[in-house]
Amino acid sequence: MSENTIDIASLKNRIANGETTVRAVAESAISAAEKLNERLNAFLQIDRDGALKRSECNTTSGALAGIPLAVKDNICVKGMQTSCGSRILGDYQPPYNATVIQRLIDAGANVIGKTNCDEFAMGSSNENSAFGPVRNPWDTSRVPGGSSGGSAAAVAAGIVPFALGSDTGGSVRQPASLCGVVGLKPTYGRNSRYGLVAFASSLDQVGIFARNTSDVARVLGVISGRDPHDATTADVPVPDYAAKLSPDIKGARLGFPRSLFGEGLDAEVRTSVEAAIDVYRDLGAEIVEVELPNALYSIAVYYIIATAEASSNLARFDGARYGFRAEDAPRLREMYRKTRDEGFGPEVKRRIMLGTYVLSAGYYEAYYGKAQQVRSLIKEDFRKAFESCDAIITPTAPTPAFALGEKVDNPLAMYLNDIYTVTANLAGIPGISVPCGLSENRLPIGFQLLGGYWSEQTLFNLAHGYESAKPFTERPPVCA
Repeated sequence: MSENTIDIASLKNRIANGETTVRAVAESAISAAEKLNERLNAFLQIDRDGALKRSECNTTSGALAGIPLAVKDNICVKGMQTSCGSRILGDYQPPYNATVIQRLIDAGANVIGKTNCDEFAMGSSNENSAFGPVRNPWDTSRVPGGSSGGSAAAVAAGIVPFALGSDTGGSVRQPASLCGVVGLKPTYGRNSRYGLVAFASSLDQVGIFARNTSDVARVLGVISGRDPHDATTADVPVPDYAAKLSPDIKGARLGFPRSLFGEGLDAEVRTSVEAAIDVYRDLGAEIVEVELPNALYSIAVYYIIATAEASSNLARFDGARYGFRAEDAPRLREMYRKTRDEGFGPEVKRRIMLGTYVLSAGYYEAYYGKAQQVRSLIKEDFRKAFESCDAIITPTAPTPAFALGEKVDNPLAMYLNDIYTVTANLAGIPGISVPCGLSENRLPIGFQLLGGYWSEQTLFNLAHGYESAKPFTERPPVCA
């Protein structure tokens, strides 16, 4: 069994007590990644030499000293590739660390590799990577979810105790649910986006995967806070989330949006999430009904705003400055066209075209302008709901993990996988996915908790309370 199947606190204690070493922990993670990658395709780069070298220099004093992690390949790590799962960037190596990475390094964490992802984080299944799909460790014929599926699979398989992903419309929470791990999307502005390659700038946030809430809380406390490199980070104090973690949730008010438990929700998912609500009721939480009347418009609003921002952000990838450049294109405009045609995959092209359309003259107000208005209504719905509850519980995904290739030719069906998660990004609120059971086919099911701005501590306590009452101890067949 890998050293990294235990929680961060236990692993730190083993290192501090001399039961293992930082190098042994790093070697265990690297070996597990190398052994399982042929089956999972979770990693695009495994930095054996660099990680082992860093382990020799590591001390035991930092908050995450000696703890290995994996990083989604759209987050910059100096000296390692940042491909965003795209041919247009390939093996591009940034000359700097993302702020979240630098803070983890300063706390003693050790990056062992970069994980596979949907190209430029655009996808719900991790089948859009230019380097092949990631496979779910619970069933390698199924998707792990996306776009951060590589990070989710790496944690679920016990390769690393935690990993970073990015969440633009559910890309941490949805794969966390499908892989049976905990996944957090923080409040917008809670941590820095400096060094996160932009998909949709008003929606993107770096998120965290781990196998329990305590580890997620510990990591968030390290990476959060104001960053002068990112004007969207908020100057809001960062609590010691892990130290304040409590399983006592008696008296908490949990919002239940009945309308989100209706048509389109898999029966096994509904049963599992309703059972989780019963656990909360037994723990002393009050279940109150809330209304989110504009949630039914969230997918349409999200795919207008996200594609519009993607169209603008991805204009920089043209072959002129970095990454892939098409050959046999002697003229500048021809080089632009050919580079983007050969470098981008079909899903990225689809979203660029849609985003360009909704921003074009004559359609801007009809689509993009209206979407922003409905986005404001969604934010107001949450504001009103949180007047009567501390958090809202919903399913994370409408189904357990589906088969590879099942929805590739049906983009609308694929987009609906984000139906429960995109609202948090549109509103800028935090959300956490917690595993709550297995389907008849032994596939993980998760529920989601959504809270008001800066309410991560409340979400952590609610998630930890559930874990304490009903721990999820199952492990996938493909496991280190």
